[in-house]
Amino acid sequence: MRAVVLALTVALVVPEFALDKTYVYKYEALLLGGLPHEGLARAGIKVSSKVLLSAMTEHTFLMKLMDPLLHEYAGIWPKDPFVPATKLTSALAAQLQIPIKFEYANGVVGKVFAPAGVSPTVMNLHRGILNILQLNLKKTQNIYELQEAGVQGVCRTHYVINEDPKANHIIVTKSKDLSHCQEKIIKDIGLAYTERCAECTERVKSLIETATYNYIMKPAAAGVLIAEATVEEVHQFSPLNEIHGAAMMEAKQTLAFVEIEKTPVVPIKADYLARGSLQYEFATEILQTPIQLMKLSDAPAQIIEVLKHLVANNVAMVHDDAPLKFVQLIQLLRVATLENIEAIWAQFKDKPVYRRWLLDALPAVGTPVIVKLLKEKFLAGEFTIPEFIQALVVALQMVTADLETIQLTASLALHEKIATIPALREVVMLGYGSMIAKHCVAVPTCPAELLGPIHEIAAEAISKNDIPEITLALKVLGNAGHPASLKPIMKLLPGLRTAATSLPLRIQVDAILALRNIAKKEPKLVQPVALQLVLDRALHPEVRMVACIVLFETKPSVALISSLAGALKLETNMHVASFAYSHIKSLTRITAPDMAAVAGAANVAIKLMSRKLDRLSFRFSRALQLDFYYTPLMVGAAGSAYMINDAATILPRAVVAKARAYLAGAAADVLEIGVRTEGLQEALLQSPAADESVDRITKIKRTLRALANWKALPTNQPLASAYIKLFGQEVAFVNVDKTVIEEAIPIVTGPKPRELLKAALKALQEGIALQYAKPLLMAEVRRILPTAIGVPMELSLYTAAVAVASVNVQATITPPLPEEIETMTLEQLKKTDVQLQAEARPSIALQTFAVMGVNTALIQAAVMARGTIRTITPGKVAARADILKGNYKMEALPVEVPEHIADVSFETLAVVRNIEEPTAERIVPLVPELAVQNAQTPADYSSSEIPDQAALRSATPFHKTLCLAVPYIEIKGCIEVHSHNAAFIRDDPLFYIIGQHSARASVARAEGPAVERLELEVQVGPRAAERLLKQISLIDEETPEGKAFLLKLREILETEDKNVRVSSESSSSSSRIISSSSSSSMSSSRMTELLILSITLFCLQYMAPHGASKAVSSGSTASSFEKIQKQVNQLAMFLGNAVPPVFAVIARAVRVDHKLLGYQLAAYFDKQNARVQLVVSSIAENDNLKICADGAVLSKHKVTARVAWGPECQQYAVIAKAEAGVLGEFPAARLEVEWERLPIIVTTYAKKLSKHIPMAAFKAGFRLERVSNADKEIELTAALPSQRSLNVIARIPEMTLSRMDIPLPIAKLMFEPHCTIVLKTLSLKQEENAIKIKMN
Repeated sequence: MRAVVLALTVALVVPEFALDKTYVYKYEALLLGGLPHEGLARAGIKVSSKVLLSAMTEHTFLMKLMDPLLHEYAGIWPKDPFVPATKLTSALAAQLQIPIKFEYANGVVGKVFAPAGVSPTVMNLHRGILNILQLNLKKTQNIYELQEAGVQGVCRTHYVINEDPKANHIIVTKSKDLSHCQEKIIKDIGLAYTERCAECTERVKSLIETATYNYIMKPAAAGVLIAEATVEEVHQFSPLNEIHGAAMMEAKQTLAFVEIEKTPVVPIKADYLARGSLQYEFATEILQTPIQLMKLSDAPAQIIEVLKHLVANNVAMVHDDAPLKFVQLIQLLRVATLENIEAIWAQFKDKPVYRRWLLDALPAVGTPVIVKLLKEKFLAGEFTIPEFIQALVVALQMVTADLETIQLTASLALHEKIATIPALREVVMLGYGSMIAKHCVAVPTCPAELLGPIHEIAAEAISKNDIPEITLALKVLGNAGHPASLKPIMKLLPGLRTAATSLPLRIQVDAILALRNIAKKEPKLVQPVALQLVLDRALHPEVRMVACIVLFETKPSVALISSLAGALKLETNMHVASFAYSHIKSLTRITAPDMAAVAGAANVAIKLMSRKLDRLSFRFSRALQLDFYYTPLMVGAAGSAYMINDAATILPRAVVAKARAYLAGAAADVLEIGVRTEGLQEALLQSPAADESVDRITKIKRTLRALANWKALPTNQPLASAYIKLFGQEVAFVNVDKTVIEEAIPIVTGPKPRELLKAALKALQEGIALQYAKPLLMAEVRRILPTAIGVPMELSLYTAAVAVASVNVQATITPPLPEEIETMTLEQLKKTDVQLQAEARPSIALQTFAVMGVNTALIQAAVMARGTIRTITPGKVAARADILKGNYKMEALPVEVPEHIADVSFETLAVVRNIEEPTAERIVPLVPELAVQNAQTPADYSSSEIPDQAALRSATPFHKTLCLAVPYIEIKGCIEVHSHNAAFIRDDPLFYIIGQHSARASVARAEGPAVERLELEVQVGPRAAERLLKQISLIDEETPEGKAFLLKLREILETEDKNVRVSSESSSSSSRIISSSSSSSMSSSRMTELLILSITLFCLQYMAPHGASKAVSSGSTASSFEKIQKQVNQLAMFLGNAVPPVFAVIARAVRVDHKLLGYQLAAYFDKQNARVQLVVSSIAENDNLKICADGAVLSKHKVTARVAWGPECQQYAVIAKAEAGVLGEFPAARLEVEWERLPIIVTTYAKKLSKHIPMAAFKAGFRLERVSNADKEIELTAALPSQRSLNVIARIPEMTLSRMDIPLPIAKLMFEPHCTIVLKTLSLKQEENAIKIKMN
């Protein structure tokens, strides 16, 4: 016998089944999902049966299942047992026991046959058994690799054949890498617009799939016999990274030989139809959502039932299960026929609430039936244009892109009624391109003929020079992104075809942008075209810069980027050079894995370019890319911004911004917005605003005048255009031209707005009661793939939300408005008293589901993460506007609030349900109260015993309630947090996530007197003082504190009398005196006083009225001091003593005990002295807390402000001064901030922050010197030595920071100095040694 075994290892023959015998095997298969740790919950199914194999002919066999039994599982693994699904087994018993035929030759399974009564789901279970019999055994090799067909497709398979002489059998082991398949059976939904980031998963993977088959082969008379076969298959998934823990779907199969019987298997009396091959056949699971299982008995009746439930329970407030019910409605509509849906629409189309729900649900169904329905009903006039556009945009993005739907969309785009509505035609055409793109993702060999209609439209438009039609065709081709469109697009590219040179610039730009999606599929085809356009100096700069964007989206090699960098050394157009340089430089900082090669190439290329380009300002074109990618969690985000100008720019020619996201090995361009101002740019360039000899302020004024004179703008081109892309697909664009403006003005100024206003006011007076609901399927992302046992597993994410608002508004207008509102005069309007009362109750419910598990029409078993958000924020307000008296009041009134205004929860569950008992689902929390702590590996599935030594530990829940009472208004807010996770098993992110987490927020009345209402009142005009509830009084010159302040100022004036006299004779001598005095041993505080004095002296003279300033002679010092003292006295006064408040604001809580609580604000304005004063004070008794803000314009280029707070505004104070002038010979500005006293918390944090200043300054390129500056002063001086650079000096306590020649993004503004200060800084280590006051 040993000789036989050795012979078999050399020339192994395939398994054989004799014609006159029936081989009986015991079969068991199970599929479990969950985390690979004992003590946590799992969900799954188990199938057990006898398998009878009988040969009909040499290569045709019958297989029959005997005594099949289905089990389901949702419990704590491994202690909880499987539960027999008795009803489901009984319902399927007849199907399961029908014999099937299959071809089998040389160990390879061929075609499969079964009667029509065998459903696809049951057929797939048979395929799972036949998959075990698939053996590609070679006679001359013991170790080899090949691509083998199986249930999951044609995948890489590795064979190892060994002998076991002692046991007298051969062991065959084959392993499958299900991640590397030539033809993989998989169905993706909602992923068409995502890109696979292969580089993101090189080191870490989010999904790992593998299978191992072990066979024990024993010699038999007819060859060899499969004595036992075991299969173990693992699908491991984590949205973050499998290193940090992952959920697993584990499949196990055993096929053990029992005996040989003489009774053959007999086929039933029915036609055996060809049912494909061994490969899995998708059934109704595509239409079946994994989050709920419904037994379909009467689809139309069930749709109506769910629809009525949604309408009835989402009126005043959103229902808790509204999102789930909305998903259920979509699921039922997916299985309904066109006739069913038409009947339902006919029943409810005239009921507004039902109509809205249907219009929101139908586009999300995503079946060709819905597109056909929308087309028919629109052509029949049953949809308004806004309704049809809204529904069609969603439907075309959600629908399955098969050939039938593509043809249906094409017929819709070419329909004559659609052609008469430009906006609608654009939506259909863009959707047509997107549908082709989706179809080509599912079918990579999609034919170019699908784009035939668009190519014909483009060719005809080019021949007729129809610019709008060419634009639309290019955008459709850009959405489709088919390589076959490259040749038609290239006909419109400048420099490559002579015909394109006569086309407008915007067509050339659109043609280049249409290459972007093609570049993602075939970068090698687009790169030479884009590079040629970038380097062609004869082209318009905008064309070259747009080509640069496309070039870098092809992820060019280091050689290509270096070639571009070398060519740009000789570039004469600074906009192109700046754009390319900034683009390459921003790429050097990219960290996303898919751009790693480009980032490395950019780092090489940037060294070949001139560093002078780094100092160009933002008036030149720029590109910016920023990103963040965290490899351990496989998540990231990126943003790109492009600003394109040209040499004669007034406004940017184009601005583009794009956001990109990375998650779990996939990437997507989430959002992109672009704006072009080409037509407006050219119109402005022809206006006087384009004159480069005038200053920027004059340019702005001329530009505004040019925009106001819009009638003179050209009519043959758009003035501006904009577009928006979602997930790389353009969904809408708009061109604004003179015609659009001419059509819009009558709409705005014509009779219709007045009619709408009249109707709105009438409705307000009669009262408005509105209930509105808006559902939305926000996400539906699914991946369905078969397992070895023939049952599909699914990874899916669903998010649905429903928003409901109930609004009641009532207005009272006294006197009533005239019938003809347009005849109402301004005087009549001023005498109108408007009272408005409104109550709103907005609420939102959101539910999201992440599922991993089995999803079929018969049974569902999965681990699920379920998150819910529910918010209710009621409010009731009353408002009154008495225009005549200038009184405006708003009141917040009490309103009934629910127990919780916000409720957020997240939980992970194991769920199992079957179609025969859909309401008897079993749900088990994934993390129970008791969990196994030490075990880290999966247990043997065949064992249901718990190890005796297993240490059980309770996962300690976290529960905390935080409450905060708001003073005065007696309202208490509480947040209750509960968390229970599995972090005690492993300290990894995934284990912190799984479990149960919840947070609830509530608002209730606190202890104390009840609050009747909250009031906010504004009184404008002379009656403002009357509305103040508490008299305002501040310290002024009559108080001891005020007198002390003025005495100090007068002392400074008298001490510096002689210096001021000298300064009045000539500015140069003043400069010398002040410079010499600053060189003396004066203290820093004394210098500050002198500086304030000098500023006050000259700036007050400048601020004096024209006649008064002439009266001041250069030799009359005494009158100057009298003027100064008068001004100082006026500035020190509380303005409320001299002028009434301009307006008053009172915010208060009205309580039942009539106690005053709240705050009031009074604003004063002294026009003569250009001074503003704001005083905020508490209206409560015995509360003298005040906040005072005082600001004054000392001259045309100097302002000062003082903010003080505390009791009577005496506790804390901060003074700020800002001035513009000249530093040396350069325009400059300075900001000084001084403080008298600050709260301890501010000084404490300021000291902590100061410790980080040196490092931050070093990283920012600032020079730091330790000097003894003023302790309570911060000074910031900025000077402009050139139009594109900036010098900055910052003095703070204990240090001075400086940086010279900082590049500016924009050129400097023009300065016209009056009453400016010229500062000459000789050394950063010293104080200013010269202060010269200059009058212009």
